[in-house]
Amino acid sequence: MAQNAIGILGDLRFDSSSEKELWDAGQENPYLLFRAVQAEKSLSDEKWIDLVAELDKKFDKKGSHINVLRQVFQKSHKQLFKTYEQHSTFNDMLDEGRFDCVSASAALAMLLDRYGFDYKVVETDYHVFIVVNHEGKDLILESTLPIGGMITTPSEVASYLAGYKADDLAELKSLNQRLGAPKVDLSDNAIFRKVNLTQLAGLQYYNDAISHFNEQSFEKAASQLNKALKLYNSERIEGLKDLAEEQATLIANSN
Repeated sequence: MAQNAIGILGDLRFDSSSEKELWDAGQENPYLLFRAVQAEKSLSDEKWIDLVAELDKKFDKKGSHINVLRQVFQKSHKQLFKTYEQHSTFNDMLDEGRFDCVSASAALAMLLDRYGFDYKVVETDYHVFIVVNHEGKDLILESTLPIGGMITTPSEVASYLAGYKADDLAELKSLNQRLGAPKVDLSDNAIFRKVNLTQLAGLQYYNDAISHFNEQSFEKAASQLNKALKLYNSERIEGLKDLAEEQATLIANSN
């Protein structure tokens, strides 16, 4: 692994003191844990604070009303989700407005938590989305679609979910494909499960690791995957970690 890592916690290696501080504090505060990935530069919380302040006013007036849910989705797109870009971190979103399904779903989930909505974050093979149960009915928050991404019609919700339901016999086709845009092919799915915020933060580290893996920076990928696995004991994370370590060893032995 990289010898110039700033901090080491057990077998975890951090790229900066900021990452380690955010990781440690993030064990109690998911927002800080999402900030930990690529935390090398100092970033402002201003956009997040402004969004929360605006939504707090809506919630104080109407509580967990469908209109507040709609405001959470619309205001998040207006203030945070500017440009969809696969493998954009939570920090990219706060700093530049670049987002993907993991970072945007993380923001939405934390807001839903704050305002007491009954929701679940769903991990699929290559995508993440949110299901909200409001007054006994399921709604979809598809973070990558600013227009039409809040799906409320029962038939459309059912159709959306059917497109992602897992086949018990299906296997994940690629370990090093990022979680990104909504599903476009009709092949069988291997993964459809609820994840909590800590596990979602693990998937952000997983996405970051895939970038390094695909650039053949296998040691860096393995380091990120080690952190991902601490947050989310997932077969896809463990599988790519084993593969990254194997490739790193092969390169080291060939030199």
